[in-house]
Amino acid sequence: MIIVMKPHAPEEAVKQVASLIEKHGLETHLSQGRQVTIIGVVGDKNKLCCDNIQLLPYVDKLIPVTESYKLSNKKFHPEATRIKVKDLEIGPDTLTVMAGPCAVEGEEQLMSVAKAVKKAGAQILRGGAYKPRTSPYSFQGLEEEGLRYMAEAGKETGLATICEVISTQSMEAAAKYVDMIQIGARNMQNFQLLREAGRSGLPVMLKRGLSATIDEWLNAAEYIISEGNPNVILCERGIRTYETATRNTLDISAVPVIKSKSHLPIFVDPSHATGVQAYVSPLAKAAVACGADGLMIEVHNDPEHALSDGPQSLTFPIFDALMQDLDKYVALAGRKM
Repeated sequence: MIIVMKPHAPEEAVKQVASLIEKHGLETHLSQGRQVTIIGVVGDKNKLCCDNIQLLPYVDKLIPVTESYKLSNKKFHPEATRIKVKDLEIGPDTLTVMAGPCAVEGEEQLMSVAKAVKKAGAQILRGGAYKPRTSPYSFQGLEEEGLRYMAEAGKETGLATICEVISTQSMEAAAKYVDMIQIGARNMQNFQLLREAGRSGLPVMLKRGLSATIDEWLNAAEYIISEGNPNVILCERGIRTYETATRNTLDISAVPVIKSKSHLPIFVDPSHATGVQAYVSPLAKAAVACGADGLMIEVHNDPEHALSDGPQSLTFPIFDALMQDLDKYVALAGRKM
């Protein structure tokens, strides 16, 4: 349930309503707009006498929230969330580009990619130190050694950094080296890991599961936010369908759907969605055109010899050309990059 206060309700009136709710053992979450304050109520609303709340001064109306996700719900938080990562602000006014190799393969390799994507205009360096692969015989990542290389590359270039975590131990290690953590598609419903991410204190990128519905995805985000971490970014990375021409099928409609259902920023990962280098740039442009807040793109210094996801990785010249092309789309979308 949400309680909508009357325009310009004084702070004392808002506190009175919140205090009444909390006395019944429920949680309150305030969303303060320019004119109207909304109080989100989380818990068993049957403990409240809704008629009494309606009679309080400055209460405008009560609106039931039927969705199982509350804190990630746009009804609770009508204004788009803005997330700070180092000196960056991720949100509705900007387009943020994360770029880098699927896997950190070595110090020299990562540094060369970091400098190239920085020069092209990316703001965040992505790189996998822990690689949950389909086959146990595939390259599994450099783990903490890779995290150290990420920290060094971030310090050298000034880029913010993000790395996927796959366990509590990897999360604890990542927190020492990177600026953001990523929960990958395979772990979208690893509920214990989601709770730990909520307690990490770091911004979290939550990728959509391979076969997850949008409501399941938003409920996964709820686990993170409910632990006190509101800094969640969603990432559409393609879902599994009957189509075999691409690695996955990019659900581009997820962008406007999320915008209608949630206040959280949404990124698109056209690299994992397609698995094909030639398709990445067109879908990156489509993502910006339909309202994505950012992109996550794989870039490699030598895709033909990459230890992970070489076929979908962009070369430096292709990435540079894409970034130049994106300027036009960003301007049309009324954003800055």
